[in-house]
Amino acid sequence: MEITGAIFDCDGTLVDSMSMWKGSYDWLYAHYGVPGAPMEVVEPLSLADACDLFYNEYGMGSSPEEVYETLCAHVREGYETVVTLMPGVRDFLDELRAAGVPMIIASSTPVRELRHALATHGLTDYFLDVVSTEDVGGRDKEFPDVYLEACRRLGTSRETTWVFEDAPFGVRSAHRAGFAVVGLMNDHDGRREEDVRPWCDVYCHGYAELSLNLLRDYERPVAAVGDPLRALVVDGSPEPSSPELVAFLSDGSDYVICADGGADVCRRAGIAPDVFCGDSDSASDEAASWAASAARTCVRFPVEKYATDLALAIDCARHEAARRAAPLALTVTCGSGGRADHSLAVVGLLAGAGCASARIVEDGYEMRIVSPEGESCWRLGPDAVGRTFSAVAVAPDTCVSERGMQWELSDKSMGLLDDLGISNVVVSPDAEISCTSGRVAAYVLGTTKTPQ
Repeated sequence: MEITGAIFDCDGTLVDSMSMWKGSYDWLYAHYGVPGAPMEVVEPLSLADACDLFYNEYGMGSSPEEVYETLCAHVREGYETVVTLMPGVRDFLDELRAAGVPMIIASSTPVRELRHALATHGLTDYFLDVVSTEDVGGRDKEFPDVYLEACRRLGTSRETTWVFEDAPFGVRSAHRAGFAVVGLMNDHDGRREEDVRPWCDVYCHGYAELSLNLLRDYERPVAAVGDPLRALVVDGSPEPSSPELVAFLSDGSDYVICADGGADVCRRAGIAPDVFCGDSDSASDEAASWAASAARTCVRFPVEKYATDLALAIDCARHEAARRAAPLALTVTCGSGGRADHSLAVVGLLAGAGCASARIVEDGYEMRIVSPEGESCWRLGPDAVGRTFSAVAVAPDTCVSERGMQWELSDKSMGLLDDLGISNVVVSPDAEISCTSGRVAAYVLGTTKTPQ
């Protein structure tokens, strides 16, 4: 997705200052000898509105203005003595500046204190301007006014301007206003993932997980029509499938994504991926260098990240399908060999991927997710005759039918992860499994055939 401008919140996003603000409010309440207001009430407000509240509702000070100046003086001292930069923020700002992306601040903090914070931490020169909620009539971040004013001052399109926020109310209002939103989380400010993630286009746990290439690779979901994008993800399992199988799958794909250790397999198979993504901790140095130079796009992540390389690669496939306004037909290979836990997690990822079709193909088996929302019927074909077939429910309330098997099922309910569908045998070239509710992981076991 194009990025023509960037709007940054300051506190909790650029500088690690939320505990300082809480401490400042606690200091203010003690200074005036009153119990004060809960943080969740105060935080969304502009500082002027908060000080009006303190004066009018809690009887602090001789006037709202006096409370305001008392608090601001303490906050400025806090920016100088307590607050630090968020880890990795300067590197990310450098990357945006080098790419010519204009940046601006949009905050609930007053302009004077914002400029003090930026100057104290050497960030002033990154930003074209500073906008406070006090510049938009005191309308707090429950409303999008401060982001809209920041975008106006940037002179960029709302559709291609990104907002970087940590506060749930800010993420929500920016998203509703039509901005692309990055939700930045950390492990100490008490934010809840479920309050932020649903409103984000990109959700991450710090700047180490962010890059300009990641933002450019992102694309918002669109209504999908027409032929599906056939995307292949080559993962980095400890026991990968053969280069011959991977080359065969690549020949039938429109878009190839190499996830970390999959670089070694792609290199052996002679496949230049469209995207190389991951943290490069399981790829050899030679293969990682080759993939980085061969791929059209590289999306790098730190080793200490929350998402797996495979989950990130599947996101890349989703984004490309959205760019093409096409349904996604997803194939994963080299994703399940050698680690039982990996194998189960891959099935879980594909079961929740929401694709038109999703499958794992390895040398020893093929697995497809069959569900009413995606591929509701899998016709196994003549190559499956005589092979072992298994089906495992991977969602509650799963109901399936199996035909052309040694033991057939008709609208049979399957318990979640039970063994009802294990070790059937395909006896007909017209064999099929269909699913009318829930989701089932359907396996055809035995050597996967590739052209000789």
